[in-house]
Amino acid sequence: MRICFFAGADSLHSHRWIKYFHKQGHLISWISLRPSEEIIPEGIDFYEIGPLSSNPLILVRQVFQLRRILSSISPDLFHVHSVGTYGLISALADFHPLVATAWGSDVLIAGKSFLKRPFVKYVLRKADLITCDAFHMVDAIADLGISADKIRLVYFGVEPDKFCPGEKATELLRLWGADGAPTVISLRSLEPIYDIETLIMAIPAVLAKIPEVKFIIAGAGSQERYLRVLVDTLGVNSQVRFIGRYLHAALPDYLRASDVYVSTSLSDAGIAASTAEAMSTSIPVVVTDSGENGRWVIDGQNGMLFPVRRPGLLAEKIIFLLENRERRDQIAIAGRKTIETKNNYYSEMMKMDEIYQQMSPQKRLSH
Repeated sequence: MRICFFAGADSLHSHRWIKYFHKQGHLISWISLRPSEEIIPEGIDFYEIGPLSSNPLILVRQVFQLRRILSSISPDLFHVHSVGTYGLISALADFHPLVATAWGSDVLIAGKSFLKRPFVKYVLRKADLITCDAFHMVDAIADLGISADKIRLVYFGVEPDKFCPGEKATELLRLWGADGAPTVISLRSLEPIYDIETLIMAIPAVLAKIPEVKFIIAGAGSQERYLRVLVDTLGVNSQVRFIGRYLHAALPDYLRASDVYVSTSLSDAGIAASTAEAMSTSIPVVVTDSGENGRWVIDGQNGMLFPVRRPGLLAEKIIFLLENRERRDQIAIAGRKTIETKNNYYSEMMKMDEIYQQMSPQKRLSH
């Protein structure tokens, strides 16, 4: 098939999704409003028509640019990732069949906004099929007046052969000053929605029971300075490492260097990518009982849940896992099995490939 994607080239999710279908032998064109920080694989025709903007004049220009490109390549199918700005430009370009993938806030937040809701509904109605990666997103899309027949649940998935158990990354531990110490890692951005403050507030209680624990806080964001001051105020500087931005390629080693993964997020569309990757790597996870985490994590069986903004309860879960090695290993093994069976990248992309085949003009004409 000749498939054209309209998706942000600055997103890892876009790269992973598109590369799969390129490797399957489909003819791929990729249009983005932003440049790519990664090398685009040879054989993919890449177009940049940015910038990403809400300026109506720029949007109109981009609609005509998109129409010209689609006319020149004449794809069998057009797939837009996000029903926000990308989705609006796609809907106005009026090319079919159109698949639209909702990413989360484009429906869960913009879809409830008085100003943005009409545009979100317009995009969803123009799409021939919609995919999303969470049950509550299916409900949110249906609440916007979209027939359930148009909605498919397709996860972004985890590569279980890449995120798998392995030897402990001792070199990283030495780099972090955590060699020989139990290690707790957070991989969420340092933004208010991810509530890293709750993790930091839990640290003194953990250290009171297990003084040698090291806490690795990865990522960057607007709250970094505030969080560093909080660590200093609590007097736990010696046990906390802020390691900044990281490359996705380094994540398997980051996880293998860790004993416990923590996500304190206040909200997620579905299961967070880093949570699923930690589970796939057989690292026990402690995550907030928010969004759809409860659909993926059964407390005490394949991970741990705690209520949002409850640092005391988070500390209890971390202490339990660090003090009970056998139970921690059992939970880690169960976590990997969950991802292998329910959130496998290859299985989900195969599911999407079947959907593409069903939507292709040739298939529809045969019916």
